[in-house]
Amino acid sequence: MEAETEQSVRILVVDDEPTITEFLETGLTYEGYTVRTVDDGLAAITVAREFRPDLVILDVMLPGLDGFDVLQRLRREGDVAVLMLTARDELDDTVRGLEGGADDYLVKPFKFKELLARVRAVLRRRRIALPHILQSGDLRLDRDARQVHVADTPVYLTPREFELLEALMAHPNRVMTKETLLNRVWGYEYVGDTNVVEVHISALRDKIGDRDRQRIQTVRGVGYTIRG
Repeated sequence: MEAETEQSVRILVVDDEPTITEFLETGLTYEGYTVRTVDDGLAAITVAREFRPDLVILDVMLPGLDGFDVLQRLRREGDVAVLMLTARDELDDTVRGLEGGADDYLVKPFKFKELLARVRAVLRRRRIALPHILQSGDLRLDRDARQVHVADTPVYLTPREFELLEALMAHPNRVMTKETLLNRVWGYEYVGDTNVVEVHISALRDKIGDRDRQRIQTVRGVGYTIRG
């Protein structure tokens, strides 16, 4: 595997809704990011100085300093990437945030997969280290091109199969539970049985030539892992 991983990327979440901060901390930590959370604007400035995040996910409506004030202070002190959140779908807010230096803008409520895609896009534009090639033995996954090869042979996967393989290869030697994979690939809003993960893992194994289950290993009663 490549040396650079998401674990080297630090994200500060600033939101005064506990359900949002817990949701984002859980989801982003599962993705391998190092996450800190705060619930007001003044704390955001203090923690940002100490934590030195690569990206700040910043809510507009905050006690103390609002998100726009926090954005201005962050911009005066450095050039950290900022993704703003708001419950108000208003063009003026979007324009004000972007003109104030925000890298992107997302309206609540949002799906975690959309937020994750925007996080990755902002980091990529900022050239913050994120591996776009994941490799395990002769199994190679290109995140940007969304291509998979075994040796030099292309493997054609469905979007779900690709995302399952990506989740496993991004966290080598880490056992990922069926629930984690379900949340990561199908979304936290998905209501269904974890058997759907087993079905897709089985199809994925067939396509990557893993009939002996040595590439994707089952940890009985827990989940799946790919050894680095």
